[in-house]
Amino acid sequence: MSMKTTELTCIGCPLGCALTVEMEEGGQIAGITGNTCRRGEDYARKEVTNPTRIVTSTVRVEGGTWRMVSVKTRSDIPKHKISACVEGLSGVCVKAPVHRGDVIVENIAGTGVDMVATKEVEAVRQE
Repeated sequence: MSMKTTELTCIGCPLGCALTVEMEEGGQIAGITGNTCRRGEDYARKEVTNPTRIVTSTVRVEGGTWRMVSVKTRSDIPKHKISACVEGLSGVCVKAPVHRGDVIVENIAGTGVDMVATKEVEAVRQE
């Protein structure tokens, strides 16, 4: 039986442990080494079986004190959906005011996760 080895750097805490994951032919994890805490093992397991990421970007704002607002996914999404998520923001423009936590795009790229604003953008006062 052949084993596949994957080398990772843990992002679970500031230590950045060098992890080694041994995978059996059928995709089962045979062993994880190099972690100094439980978070490292959990991260390695997730990364080799179902990698996910938080996606951050910006979208245009109309009539605001800023022309752009930063946005992020409310939670992590499957890694293979990142490009579709970014493409789903193409052409999106929101009207000011924008508040932190406002949903900018619901269910981005069919992930079931909303894209939300991460800062405040006030409306420009009309005088």
